[in-house]
Amino acid sequence: QVQLVESGGTLVQPGGSLRLSCAVSGRIFGIYAMGWYRQAPGDQRELVAGMTSGGSTNYADSVKGRFTISRDNAKNTVYLQMNSMNSEDTAVYYCNYRQIVPGPNNYWGQGTQVTVSS
Repeated sequence: QVQLVESGGTLVQPGGSLRLSCAVSGRIFGIYAMGWYRQAPGDQRELVAGMTSGGSTNYADSVKGRFTISRDNAKNTVYLQMNSMNSEDTAVYYCNYRQIVPGPNNYWGQGTQVTVSS
């Protein structure tokens, strides 16, 4: 069983930066993907940034060049660095772990609120 706990969400001013953390507990192995999703009120949950077990990354067009996903294997933690933030980045951000092989299994964190406002 894998558990994900996000942290770091807060109120930030437009143009500011924020780093989210996702602490992962449980066994992580095989082929998997980890990602950050977000959901604004009235919108569907969308992928913001993803990373495979092989280290490949992908980003939503709206965050390319501003957001960076990374991981610290020693700490079992995945990060989302967000720069040049704007009001459209306001949402609840969720960490996701998708076990592909063996699998499939899909896990979500509880979410952390990010609000961009002056």
